[in-house]
Amino acid sequence: MERILNYVNGELVAPASDNYLDNYDPSRGTVYSHIPDSDARDIEKAVAAAKEAFPAWSKTPREERSGLMLKVAELIDANHEMLAQAESKDNGKPLKLARRVDIPRASANFRFFATAILHESSEAHRMDDVAMNYTERTPVGVAGCISPWNLPLYLFTWKIAPALAAGNTVVAKPSEITPMTAFLLSKLCIEAGFPKGVLNIVHGLGPKVGQAISEHPDVPLISFTGGTSTGKQIAATAAPMFKKLSLELGGKNPNIIFADCDFDKALSTSVQSSFANQGQICLCGSRIFIERPLYERFRDAFVEKVRKLRVGDPFDESSHLGAVVSRPHMEKVLSYIELAKEEGGTVLTGGQQIITSGELANGYYLSPTVIEGLDYTCRTNQEEIFGPVVTLTPFDTEEEVLKMANSTPYGLSATLWTENLNRTQRMSSALKSGIVWVNCWLVRDLRTPFGGVKQSGVGREGGWDALHFFTEKKNVCIKL
Repeated sequence: MERILNYVNGELVAPASDNYLDNYDPSRGTVYSHIPDSDARDIEKAVAAAKEAFPAWSKTPREERSGLMLKVAELIDANHEMLAQAESKDNGKPLKLARRVDIPRASANFRFFATAILHESSEAHRMDDVAMNYTERTPVGVAGCISPWNLPLYLFTWKIAPALAAGNTVVAKPSEITPMTAFLLSKLCIEAGFPKGVLNIVHGLGPKVGQAISEHPDVPLISFTGGTSTGKQIAATAAPMFKKLSLELGGKNPNIIFADCDFDKALSTSVQSSFANQGQICLCGSRIFIERPLYERFRDAFVEKVRKLRVGDPFDESSHLGAVVSRPHMEKVLSYIELAKEEGGTVLTGGQQIITSGELANGYYLSPTVIEGLDYTCRTNQEEIFGPVVTLTPFDTEEEVLKMANSTPYGLSATLWTENLNRTQRMSSALKSGIVWVNCWLVRDLRTPFGGVKQSGVGREGGWDALHFFTEKKNVCIKL
């Protein structure tokens, strides 16, 4: 059985403890590889390597840094199928989704930031004939990058690419639940000729590895994507040390559908935005609000489409949904479905574990679930479930739906369906979300900032915001 290794100082190495954790294939519920059970000793080695590599890497010409990163992008493209299959096996998502979204986006992340650094400009301000001021941005040092399990390579590269492009060295921790694509990326970085210590990848548990990164005095900035409770812990650790923080946390996103929408587009996209990746995307619209004149028509058509979704083997092209990521997560989602019933909700479809046979018999499969009849303030509508569960709620006025949409402690994204331009502008301005999609979902321009408000996080990723997070800004004033 394959053993995943850490990537430290340019080499693939065993953890200091020489202990390993089981890595499960969620589609089958079986162990298929082992992951390092790393600890603070491994982080110490990784930080030391990154710190030693920083002076040379930060002074490496941008064209050279860009060239190395583009080489990695080319290797991701060349190994597209291998990486997609690894991600599907690790995560449980349909292989066709990994092929179409995750792996191409990982390559795009490297390409975007590798080329962006070649076109950066700085601000300049002339004080008449007194002085000239210009803004200089310099890399900070060792960046700590901690990524989640739902989009393993996609979000892993979303962090490390801008950090490396800006001239920082990196100590990165992928999720211990989905480590395989990060391990394969280590091999590609070696093949690309990355200098030793520039990128270090340490696998293991959050309390051991993630905490060690967060509290290390030689890691001055942390970029984290994951659960809000973990984000609070990282913030509590990092704040007294005055570290720079970018936290992309949970979401409980509203999907608002007005009666004047393009019905067919709103319907088909809402099915996708509810259940893509088994609902395990922080941007999924888990609360659907439908204007009352359209409510019954939309509800009935939506439920009919959801019932036709096929849940099954991620490697089967006919599967729309695969397995959720782990048994504990499956049990968590099922507990929320039971809670919804206790809170007075009616399950219109789904609501149970799917029991399969053969080699899939022990997999973590859940039926896509639609619930109506819940108050917008109940726990089911306020807490992040992060699974294939959505609620339907009718509304009468803009004011009413805004109150419901903005009622959660989260504010990551929102989706709005209407053909009324004035309403689009009013609603988009009033929704307390970091991003608002109008008549679409998950359309992203990598140049734009990305992040949430309230308990969905602080800081912005994407475009210049990401590059600027990984730099220090100074003003240079030259007397004329």
